[in-house]
Amino acid sequence: MSENILVIGSGGREHALCWKLADSPLVKSIYCAPGSVGISSILKVDSVNLQVEDTTALAAWCKEKAINLVIIGPEDPLANGIVDALSTHGIKCFGPTKAGAQIEANKDWSKKFMSKYQIPTARYQSFTAAEEAKEFIKKAPFPALVVKASGLAAGKGVVVASSKEEACAAVDAILTDSKYGSAGETVVIEELLEGDEVSVLAFTDGETVSMMPPAQDHKRIGDGDTGPNTGGMGAYCPCPLITPEQLADVKEQVLQRAVDGLKKEGIKYVGVLYAGMMVTKSGPMTLEFNCRFGDPETQVLMLLLETDLYTITKACVDGNLKQVQVKWETEMSAVGVVIASKGYPETSTKGCVISGLSKVQSRPNIMVFHSGVARGANESLVTAGGRVMLVAAKRSSLRSAASVATSAAADIDFPGAQYRKDIAHRAFSNSLTHEE
Repeated sequence: MSENILVIGSGGREHALCWKLADSPLVKSIYCAPGSVGISSILKVDSVNLQVEDTTALAAWCKEKAINLVIIGPEDPLANGIVDALSTHGIKCFGPTKAGAQIEANKDWSKKFMSKYQIPTARYQSFTAAEEAKEFIKKAPFPALVVKASGLAAGKGVVVASSKEEACAAVDAILTDSKYGSAGETVVIEELLEGDEVSVLAFTDGETVSMMPPAQDHKRIGDGDTGPNTGGMGAYCPCPLITPEQLADVKEQVLQRAVDGLKKEGIKYVGVLYAGMMVTKSGPMTLEFNCRFGDPETQVLMLLLETDLYTITKACVDGNLKQVQVKWETEMSAVGVVIASKGYPETSTKGCVISGLSKVQSRPNIMVFHSGVARGANESLVTAGGRVMLVAAKRSSLRSAASVATSAAADIDFPGAQYRKDIAHRAFSNSLTHEE
């Protein structure tokens, strides 16, 4: 059996997925739309320029290329119903329908869903009027300091305020000033939870849930979790800040309960369900759900996945995930450090020549996944986005993996390059020491 796959997306997450899929003896060729320079460098993979919004033309292309499976990376196509559209043409997709993608794309709907199915989460209220929202912030019986635009805002529609005044200003920005457009027509005000954030992802076929090892993303731009929020400056896996007992609770009370609840709502949820958890003193609480693989968590997870990724995704689509034993490298740790361009996250600097890549890529158990890289003059590689690349290291200890990934990031250079030197620091009781 030799299968043809289409992966939709162009970032580091899709680079990692294509790299892992290409490893499968069952896979003949992989197309990635729109793909990237790094993705195209993988054996078996071609980047293709397709208009994924034109689902009729996309379906025709899939049939022409005998595509056996479409794997969707980003949330926007899922929220726009790409799976529904392709399914009507008989094309199999790994990813939820538009109705299933609401769990990420509509935070108001998602919170109501969690409440209905008793999934542990922060207390909240939703508003469409700014004055009512601000009045609630001032009088709520809990610290109502987390302000979220209900729709998709490219990971930027969440403000964790340090005061009621800051929370009220966030309400004005979202509802009054329409900072996020239609994504901010409804605002969700949540209780501020304290603890460690952990990402727990799972494969599902709509019935069975196969949980991945816990990972932790680092959202802030600066060391020590300082500065503005980003799309993620690095991740590590497995994360020791959640206990095996707590993980068992997350699987049962969050992931399985969500999949079962969706089924009761008439939604067969197929793909990846991502639970953003806060490990509080009273146990794990759900901050949010995402309807797809996380970025940068995927890059470190794929380094530790032993089972053939194509086999897993196909089992999810075919509805027989319980027949697949998904295995992970339990004796290894993976750490990924994102290198971002000058000005990120406010702006991004494009066209800067990247050096030191070949030196890093020649090292064992080191992977570089491209997020915003393009081909420049004289075949050079140049920056083409805010997050430029992620350098990931796999080692037998988490501390060693963090040290190696950080020193490898230091060897890649371009004008204005910025990266964190403390990825995985929360996992260590003392400060990270950079031993080789």
